[in-house]
Amino acid sequence: VQLQASGGGFVQPGGSLRLSCAASGDIDSIYYLGWFRKPPGRNREFVGRFARHTDDLFVKDPRFTLSRNNGKNTVYLQMSNLTPEDTAVYFCAAGRTGAAYEYWGQGTQVTVSS
Repeated sequence: VQLQASGGGFVQPGGSLRLSCAASGDIDSIYYLGWFRKPPGRNREFVGRFARHTDDLFVKDPRFTLSRNNGKNTVYLQMSNLTPEDTAVYFCAAGRTGAAYEYWGQGTQVTVSS
């Protein structure tokens, strides 16, 4: 399984960004496609996840929205009303079960600053 995250960038506080995570390879083996982030100086945080076989979407922060494409191999993270605390490297990950994420993308930087 290969994961390609994109869509990061620089945005001012209050702005929005949409991140994409495209999965390829043995997609049918994927149960969860998830988003995580690593803020500077802090531990990695769970952001949200898409359960491919149940079509369930979950995101922790109500400012964020998770969606997927028709092929269920791309997950989008729409982030709104961003604050500097959202500055982080955002990673997408894939897991074949609900126990762990075995595959990780390269990460995309999101910087929120005035």
